[in-house]
Amino acid sequence: MSKTTVPKNYVSSLTLYETQTAIGLLKRTFEERLCLALHLKRVSAPLFVDPDTGLNDDLSGVERAVRFDIKETGKDAVVVHSLAKWKRMALAVYGFSAGEGLYTDMNAIRRDEQMDNLHSVYTDQWDWEKIITRETRTMQYLKKIVQGIVGAICDTLDFLKCRYPQINVELTRTVTFISAQELEDLYPDKTAKERENLFTQIHKTVFISGIGDKLRSGKPHDARAPDYDDWSLNGDILFWSDVLQCAIEISSMGIRVDEQAMENQLRKAGATERKTLPFHRALLNGELPLTVGGGIGQSRLSMLLLGKAHIGEVQVSLWDDDTKRICKQNGIVLL
Repeated sequence: MSKTTVPKNYVSSLTLYETQTAIGLLKRTFEERLCLALHLKRVSAPLFVDPDTGLNDDLSGVERAVRFDIKETGKDAVVVHSLAKWKRMALAVYGFSAGEGLYTDMNAIRRDEQMDNLHSVYTDQWDWEKIITRETRTMQYLKKIVQGIVGAICDTLDFLKCRYPQINVELTRTVTFISAQELEDLYPDKTAKERENLFTQIHKTVFISGIGDKLRSGKPHDARAPDYDDWSLNGDILFWSDVLQCAIEISSMGIRVDEQAMENQLRKAGATERKTLPFHRALLNGELPLTVGGGIGQSRLSMLLLGKAHIGEVQVSLWDDDTKRICKQNGIVLL
């Protein structure tokens, strides 16, 4: 069931026309800053893939991909959930070298997503991936990447505020790093989402690492597929939203699994049968480069930087009747 929260006395600081113009400016500016920070090159990417390749992102393992048949091939295709595994394969095929990376516009349909202020069935993000070496396959290097992304986000906000001085969003450039286990130890009686909100409200810009594996409580902080992120070298970037009074996850990212991490995580997830799929075979045979990568939500970032209360103010999607009614009653214009 959908859930819509209406912030007290919320009024958008931008008109509908200004919002559309600002979104375009935001995306162009952030792409430039991101490429400079991480040394990335834009590539084209698929909207759908062959389900038998193992390339689609399984997310938490329960979401249903949108499947359709292709008349000319006689086979089915599935709309991507994300491009986490495809990007790594592309880096190898396209001949990228260590220190170089790619980014692309990723558009997906997640039909099982629970809709609220931050979620819709349409997902748009910048998917990026970069080749690393064995020596840079470390938490220290991951933190450096995180700081580069946060810097690009804050630079983009500064640029937008010069153009639209009525935007009153404030972000903190300093990133506070904490592991999921440390966060659980800090708030042992809270849910994962409550822990995120409590900690991010204090520190404003946060990176939570170590997501996917079970914590001492016996539960993971959040679900992660076992075959792309290394659960010991990944995490989420969160910013505090003064509009919604909650933490907003802007990016899920991490250093990707090597052969050993893939074996261990597939075993823990009870998914060892995936080792026969083409992507997994290539990785286990050492045919794919070591990489770091992630996704950065385009609509999420637009919401955050433009001070919006609902993701439907910055993206076109389909909404249930309750969401449309509540938004209309409270002056929230859904695109």
